Amino acid sequence: MIKIGSKTISENSPVFVIAEAGVNHNGDIEIAKKMVDAACEAGADAIKFQIFKTDSLVIKNADKAEYQKLNTGIDETQYDMLKKLELSYEEHFKIMEYCKERNIIYLSTPFDYESVDALEELNVYAYKISSGDITNLPFLKYIASKGKPMIVSTGMSNLGEVEDAIEIIKSTGNEKIILLHCTSNYPAEYNDVNLKAMITLKNAFQLTVGYSDHTLGIEAPIAAVSLGARIIEKHFTLDRTMPGPDHKASLEPAELKQMIISIRNIEKALGDGIKKCTKSEENVKKIARKSIVAASYIPKGTVIEENMLTIKRPGTGIPPKFIDYLIGKKAKIDILKDTVLDLSMVE
Repeated sequence: MIKIGSKTISENSPVFVIAEAGVNHNGDIEIAKKMVDAACEAGADAIKFQIFKTDSLVIKNADKAEYQKLNTGIDETQYDMLKKLELSYEEHFKIMEYCKERNIIYLSTPFDYESVDALEELNVYAYKISSGDITNLPFLKYIASKGKPMIVSTGMSNLGEVEDAIEIIKSTGNEKIILLHCTSNYPAEYNDVNLKAMITLKNAFQLTVGYSDHTLGIEAPIAAVSLGARIIEKHFTLDRTMPGPDHKASLEPAELKQMIISIRNIEKALGDGIKKCTKSEENVKKIARKSIVAASYIPKGTVIEENMLTIKRPGTGIPPKFIDYLIGKKAKIDILKDTVLDLSMVE
């Protein structure tokens, strides 16, 4: 069991849904606040941003990923792109305060040591680790030393790299680790999603697992819940047509809301695993099941033979499995054809 703010992450608690704002605020705090509102309206448990100092994150002539080039053009560097998307620490503080007002958990992914320290000053409940830092062991160790829960995305990694990350985190005494399976492409194709790898992570490391989704739809995160995901993270935007690297691979608010509604429905449908007749089935059971019925008129005193009995609805009488018990019994009363037999009618 891991606590994140007022929420509990465990096998028996509701799925923790993170609405991933990322950098879809386009560097504008007012858009960020509108995203907080949208996440609340959709029913998310948390909204997650990204906190970084561009100068500490990337060299000035670093190339952009192909999806970033496609979405933002090739005329600027990754540095220039990120610089426009950077929010100040003061702005993150204001966003966090607004999250408190709206009663939604603020989370953020730090990308450099200074940003980790800023989040510590904000007293965040947990740290979200980007897939890009899964092999950045010194950075993981630094964050782990803060003693907060760590939600670790595992995109682009193999099992050995995940194991190295877990070991370095645990070396600090911090065992509050949640692993998110992820495919780090924007958008991710369904044939690359490999949801079964989430189960592999759970079995290999005996840790709580979840899924960070980059597909265009909502089917994959819903399926992940049915497979045991305890956290779902999904990118969203106010408008997919806005300029920026991640908008096109994000859900719009109505879609985010539908995803969360679907997740909650799936949670209900999964149930407790106990095979039993539900209360709602009790009346149907009486109608749909069958009982032992008189196939013909059976006079009082008649020794009952097999051809005198049949099996018909409703299921309010003697169950069919007891038919052999009735054969050879004597009718205590006149039994009309199509009568549902009762044990009081025989001796």
